[in-house]
Amino acid sequence: MKVILLGAPGAGKGTQAKRIAADYDIPHISTGDIFRENIKNNTQLGLRAKEYMDQGLLVPDELVLELIMDRFKAPDCKNGYVLDGFPRTIPQAKALDKALEENNDSIEYAINVDVADEVIIDRMAGRRACLSCGRTYHIKTLKPKTEGICDYCNSNLVLRDDDKPDTVKKRLAVYHEQTQPLLEYYDKKGILYNVDGTGGIDKIYNDIIRIIEA
Repeated sequence: MKVILLGAPGAGKGTQAKRIAADYDIPHISTGDIFRENIKNNTQLGLRAKEYMDQGLLVPDELVLELIMDRFKAPDCKNGYVLDGFPRTIPQAKALDKALEENNDSIEYAINVDVADEVIIDRMAGRRACLSCGRTYHIKTLKPKTEGICDYCNSNLVLRDDDKPDTVKKRLAVYHEQTQPLLEYYDKKGILYNVDGTGGIDKIYNDIIRIIEA
């Protein structure tokens, strides 16, 4: 089962991807995780990526694709995977399809978690993050036991700069320009499915599972 989760930043893709991965025993693959793992293990691909990242530059599409295709070779991908955060552009999607076709493989489902911009802005403004352990909370829907304090490591929770409304609006503008065209791309391929991302986490997940198991 090869799944791509699409949606704007803050739509909840990561939450759903982790749950699908756990329930179907397939890996949740994000470019950030791949970069960190390869850099940590000093792989050749990781060292090449680090050169760009250390200069504050974007890792080129060709190298990102190499890292992803290399990740697909791991034993835990034998039953599939959930891709989260890649592809972000039409050229990336076309390059991924070409690389998969060369291995007699293809993406089966492109699932778009659909949430209106104003909902995302409100949702992300309420997020609080623990910079020590990486866990996230929400002032309305996922409160810590003690206000402003992480349940797991007792560190202070903060509103990250990239969750502030002005930053979120900029991120959404980039999404609409660069990533939203993927919806039409995958729709033409006949593998796009839309789910309403404004309901509860369980409802969204159940809607996704109905698509996968149809």
